[in-house]
Amino acid sequence: MTFKELDLLEPILNALNTQGYTNPTPIQEQAIPIVLQGKDIMGCAQTGTGKTAAFAIPILQRLQSTKNPEQKRVIRALIVTPTRELAIQIDESFKDYGQNLKLQSAVIFGGVNQTSQVNRLKAGVDILIATPGRLLDLVQQRHINLRNLEIFVLDEADRMLDMGFIHDVKKIIKLIPEKRQTLFFSATMPKEITSLANSILTNPSHVEVTPVSSTAETIQQEIYFVDTENKKDLLIEVLNINKVETALVFTRTKHGADKLVKILNRNQIKSEAIHGNKSQNARQNALKKFKEKSLQVLVATDIAARGIDIDQLEFVVNYDIPNIPETYVHRIGRTGRAGASGKAVSFCNTEERAYVKDIQKLIGLNIPVVSDHAFPATGKIAEKKVQQPRVKRVWQKSR
Repeated sequence: MTFKELDLLEPILNALNTQGYTNPTPIQEQAIPIVLQGKDIMGCAQTGTGKTAAFAIPILQRLQSTKNPEQKRVIRALIVTPTRELAIQIDESFKDYGQNLKLQSAVIFGGVNQTSQVNRLKAGVDILIATPGRLLDLVQQRHINLRNLEIFVLDEADRMLDMGFIHDVKKIIKLIPEKRQTLFFSATMPKEITSLANSILTNPSHVEVTPVSSTAETIQQEIYFVDTENKKDLLIEVLNINKVETALVFTRTKHGADKLVKILNRNQIKSEAIHGNKSQNARQNALKKFKEKSLQVLVATDIAARGIDIDQLEFVVNYDIPNIPETYVHRIGRTGRAGASGKAVSFCNTEERAYVKDIQKLIGLNIPVVSDHAFPATGKIAEKKVQQPRVKRVWQKSR
């Protein structure tokens, strides 16, 4: 199927063509026609499945095709998302897909001075992308009026729960019109999220792609057994041998991220870290440089990396193995997107071998072990200790 077969407006098709998009991903193919019909959606989809375009494209078309009842611009669509980085990226997507339309979008988030955001709102916007805290602040200050809202999107609902935003979300729902279209997306559906969805959706269509327990078949996964003190040298070797242009590297702690960046930069591998102790501007600048490929390595903690959406990322490194198996799936899911191939490598020390067992149990495959490297573990980390009984493995070799 092509985007043209989804009956999209010519200006939107031209914008998609400019971005190099011709074929929708599975969730876009399923969701776009439903949203265009004005129906509610309950979507189970991870970041990286093309979810943003699945709601942004039909929202733009619906707003363009229906007349604004007011004389001035009013907020007709609201997208609420848990992190600042994700909010910024969603706004960029609306601007990309709507570049040939006269609709205006704006993004608001906390952690920065509100003046420029308030000025942008005063100029008038059709589509607002917001994090929960700043949205409620500006509503309370009467800078935002939601009475003309037509479409409400709740994105990454399970992360809202993880980050303690569910009460704010419930407050927001009380502020918006009961008569509206609601699009609800979550990577997982724990009991509280299912309950929330049922309370705000009306006869929703269910859209589901790539369960959280699976990893994309296009991702080549590898594991290296290595002593903790040799991880830094192994990382440098792996980056050089694979001739990696850009890599997203995950560490467990903020201190570990900063320490690793210093080591990489000393070895002429241009790197920066993003984590909770970095200012919002520093994080945005690092992400921008990484996307532009003026940074070779972006070192991130899991919280800071939430919502990071980088097109054509080919290399992810688990410098520290996560102790929550689902985190592994989210981490490596940032590569191998939309059918592209990618590679995810993990460094495992003695203490982390139990985490690997849990990960392999969740994803239902044995991660191939690379034993031929310069820094093999000297501890008793036997391959058979972490491997589950043999199961069928499907993965694609990296380019």
